[in-house]
Amino acid sequence: MSSDVLTLSSGGTILRAWNLPDGLMIWETNLRTSTASNSQLHVMSNNKAARDNLVLVSAGRWIYAVSSIDGAISWEKEFSLDDLEIKRILQSPENDVVYALGLAGSSKLALYHLSAKTGEILKDIQESFPGGLCGKTVLGSDNVFVALDKARSSLLLIEFKGERISYNKVLVSDLVQDLSGSFELQSLSSDIISLQTSSSISLLKLKGTDGLEVLQRFDQPAAVSDSLPITEKEKAFAVVQHLGSEIEFIVKFTSDLSSEIIREKVNIDQNKGNVERVFLNSYIRTDKSHGFRALVVMEDHSLLLIQQGEVVWSRDDGLASIVDVTTSELPVEKDGVSVAGVEHNLFEWLKGHMLKLKGTLMLANADEVAAIQALRLKSSEKNKMTRDHNGFRKLLVVLTKAGKVMTLHTGDGRVIWSKLLPSLRASRFGGVPSALRIYQWQVPHHSVMRENPSVLVVGRTGAESSAPGVFSILDSYSGEELNSMKLDHSVFQIIPLTLKDSSEQRLYLILDSNSNAHLYPKSADTLNIFLHEMSNLYFYSVDIQANVIKGYSLQKSCDLNFGDDYCFSTKELWSIIFPSDSERIVISETRNMNEVVHTQAKTIGDHDVMYKYLSKNLVFVATLSPKAAGDIGSVLPEEASLVAYLIDAVTGRILHRVTHHGAQGPVHAVLSENWVVYHYFNLRAHRFEMAVIEIYDQSRADNKDVMKLILGKHNLSAPITSYARPEVAVKSQSYFFTHSVKAMAVTQTAKGITSKQLLIGTIGDQVCCLCFLKIVLFICN
Repeated sequence: MSSDVLTLSSGGTILRAWNLPDGLMIWETNLRTSTASNSQLHVMSNNKAARDNLVLVSAGRWIYAVSSIDGAISWEKEFSLDDLEIKRILQSPENDVVYALGLAGSSKLALYHLSAKTGEILKDIQESFPGGLCGKTVLGSDNVFVALDKARSSLLLIEFKGERISYNKVLVSDLVQDLSGSFELQSLSSDIISLQTSSSISLLKLKGTDGLEVLQRFDQPAAVSDSLPITEKEKAFAVVQHLGSEIEFIVKFTSDLSSEIIREKVNIDQNKGNVERVFLNSYIRTDKSHGFRALVVMEDHSLLLIQQGEVVWSRDDGLASIVDVTTSELPVEKDGVSVAGVEHNLFEWLKGHMLKLKGTLMLANADEVAAIQALRLKSSEKNKMTRDHNGFRKLLVVLTKAGKVMTLHTGDGRVIWSKLLPSLRASRFGGVPSALRIYQWQVPHHSVMRENPSVLVVGRTGAESSAPGVFSILDSYSGEELNSMKLDHSVFQIIPLTLKDSSEQRLYLILDSNSNAHLYPKSADTLNIFLHEMSNLYFYSVDIQANVIKGYSLQKSCDLNFGDDYCFSTKELWSIIFPSDSERIVISETRNMNEVVHTQAKTIGDHDVMYKYLSKNLVFVATLSPKAAGDIGSVLPEEASLVAYLIDAVTGRILHRVTHHGAQGPVHAVLSENWVVYHYFNLRAHRFEMAVIEIYDQSRADNKDVMKLILGKHNLSAPITSYARPEVAVKSQSYFFTHSVKAMAVTQTAKGITSKQLLIGTIGDQVCCLCFLKIVLFICN
C-alpha cells in the first residue's frame, strides 16, 4: 500500500487504486453515494481489525469501508440523523475505533464512535451550537476537535469528556493577518494543526482548550500534506510553496518543526497555476535511510511526481473533467507556403530536417529514430495542421472543470495548446469560480486568410447561480486571450443566437437570475441586427427542481434602474407544470440551431413521399414516475413509467405524448431533423431499449400531385410557423439494445447530405455508431 495512490472521482462514486511508479490501475470499486454531498477519503494505518488497511469513504449519511488489497467493500453504515453530512473520518490511537464527525444542518454536531471491524456504533454524542459551524473541523488531540464557526471569525476548541461537551473560542485574527478567501484546517499530529488561507499557511500548536500558538508561518501560496508515519513515534509532513517560477518542496517532522529533512526547489510551468494538494510518500534508500517524494495536484488538475528536486513524471488529468467542447476549423494552406510554416517555428523546422538527414545517412541513434518516426506520423495527411477539402481535420476546443482550455487535433488527439484562464482561477478570486460553457465566438469566412477564429468561455466568479459572470475570448490557433471581462450580472442561462454581425461575431443572450436578457457583443451593429429580429425570438427554460417548463419572449425595456440599451426584459408566454406525484422531469433536448437539412422529403417503403416536420422550436422532454428515478431494479414494473413529450417551444403546445409502462431511467436522448431517439431500461423485459419517434408535416401531403408541382401550385416554399396549429403525423418504434448508455450524440455535416449516424458512448468506454435508417445495425469500437 505504500507505493499505491487512491483516487476518489465522479462525485465520490468511483474509488480507484493506482500503482505509483508506473501509474497503472490496480482495482476499481463503484460506490452508491449522494451527488449533493462532499465525499471524504481516509486510509486507516496499522489496522488490527483486519489483514489489510481499510479505506474509509464518507458521503452524506453513509460510510463505506473498502479493502485496500482488492477493493472489496468490507462494511457500510448509514446513520439515521436527518440532514447529516459526515465531515471527518478519524482514527483512534488504538486503531480499532473510527471517529465519524458530522453536521446536521449548521448548528448540531454529531460524533460517532464506530467499530473498525464491523462498523457498529459504539457511542453517539450530539451537541447544538447557537452560532453555528461552517463544517471545517479537525481532530487536534484524542478528545479535542477544532472547528471554524459559521461567521468564519473564530476557531472553536471543542472537548469531549465522556458524555459532556465543552468548548472555547479563539479569534482567527489573532493567528493570521489575511482573512480573505477560504480557510482550511488540517491536523498533522495530536497537537499540531495547519491553518491554510489563499496566501499563507500557519502551523499552530494546540494547548488543549486553552488556546492555539503560532509556531511557523509560510507567507507564500502553499499547500501542506497529511502527516505520514515514518516510525512508531515519528511522523513527517510536506509543505510545497511557490517561489516565483519555482516551487519549494519541504519535509519536516511533526516532533521538531525547527529542523527540515528536505528542502528542494523544482521548476514548473506557470500555466499550471498554484499547488492545490500535496501527498507525501516515503521509500527506503540503499543506505536504509528514508527518502521522500510528493504527488502534487496543481490548480489546472494536472499531477506531478516530485523526487530529488526533479519532476519524475507529469500527467494532465484535466481532460478527465471536461465541462464543454466545441470545434474550430484549422488554418487554410496557402499556395506557395510550406505547411511547416504553419506547424512549426523555424527552430523546430530545422531540427526536424537535421533529424531526417541523420536518419538517411544511418547516423541516428535509437532516440533520434523514435523522434523521426514521430515526425513522420505528425506530418501524415490526417495529422496536418491545415484544413482538408472534406473538413475532416478540425480542432477540438475543450473546457475543463478547473477553467483550463485545451485544443486537441482530431487526427491523433495530441494537445496543440492549453491555457489556464486567469478569470477562472480560484487562487486569484479567493472563491470557487465555475466554468460553464464554451462557444464559437468568431468564425471568419470573408477574411479567413487574415483573421483567426476565436472561442468564448463563459463562467461564474462563484459556485452560486447568483454570482457575477465572466467572459474570456481566446484565439483558437494560439490560445492567446484576446479579451476578458467581468460581467455586472449573473449567468443563469446562455442562449446562442443564429445571428452574426458585420465582423462575423456571433450574438449571444445571457439571462441573469432576475430574468433579464443581456445582449453580447455590445456594439451598435449588433443592437440593430438584434432589434430587427427580436420579435421572432423565443426561448424556454426547464426547471427540474420545480418540475415546470416555461416559454418566454423578449421586450425592449429592462427592469434595471440604470439605462442599458443591451438589456431586455422577458415575458412569460406559457408554462407546463408536471404533477410531481406522478411525473418528474429527467431530460430535455432540442435541435442544434445550426443543423443543415438537405431534403424535406422522405421516401418510405411503398414509394410514397412524406414531408419532415422541420421546426427548430421542437423540444423533447422525458419524465419518469418518482419511484422510477432510482437505480435499476429498485422499483416494480407496475410502479414505473416513462412519458415522452414533443413540445413546441413558441406556443407550449404538446404535439405528441407517449407513455412507456414498466420503463425506468437513466434516460438519454438526442433530437435531430424530425426525429428523436431515446434510451431507457425496460423492467418487464429486463433489458435496455431504444425508442424512435419521427414527426411529419401533414399540411404538405397534397404536394404529391405532379401537376401541382408543374403548375407551381404547391406549398413547399411556405414557411413553417408555430403560430398556426400544425397538422402532424407521428411514427414510432422501439428496439431492444444490449448496451448501457453513458452519452448520445448525432453526426453533422456542412450540407446535411450524408446520412445521420448516432454516436453512443457506453459505460464500457466503447463508442457505438448506429445508422438511423437501419438502426438495428451498429459497430462498436
